[in-house]
Amino acid sequence: MRKVVCLAASAALVFTLAGCKKKEEAPVTGAPGAPGITMPTAPAQVIVPETVKGKWNSVKLTIEDKAGRTAKDVVIKLGTEYAIPGSNLKIKVGDFLPDFKMEGSVITSASDKLNNPAVQVTVTEGGKVIFDKWLYSKFPAIHPFQHERFGLLLKEGMKG
Repeated sequence: MRKVVCLAASAALVFTLAGCKKKEEAPVTGAPGAPGITMPTAPAQVIVPETVKGKWNSVKLTIEDKAGRTAKDVVIKLGTEYAIPGSNLKIKVGDFLPDFKMEGSVITSASDKLNNPAVQVTVTEGGKVIFDKWLYSKFPAIHPFQHERFGLLLKEGMKG
């Protein structure tokens, strides 16, 4: 009798588990990295709308030197590199989007207004990539640049 009860209980458990499916979450539009937001797993595709192309030619970044307790604003042209003096860090500035928007794996600008300014930045140290993300001027705590000596913030996009 004990074997029959155990067998029946095991069968019930198997049928219960077989009927359970993991609920798949759809990517949600919003501030990247915000709680409850599921980020897509596909590689992101950046699309700069025609209404945005050519309006901004550079960005103003604030470089904080934590050791020297100083901050300096630098203007860097889009698509170029800037070497931080006194370090082996290089900042490569990519696309600037005045109204950052992400839907699925597509990153674009919702408008040509400065509603959610963001810039794609790659930082290398001694030739090794240590940061390759977006910086947001209105949301600096989202994907902040983390380094023991330097901080990096997007101050603004500069029109050409």
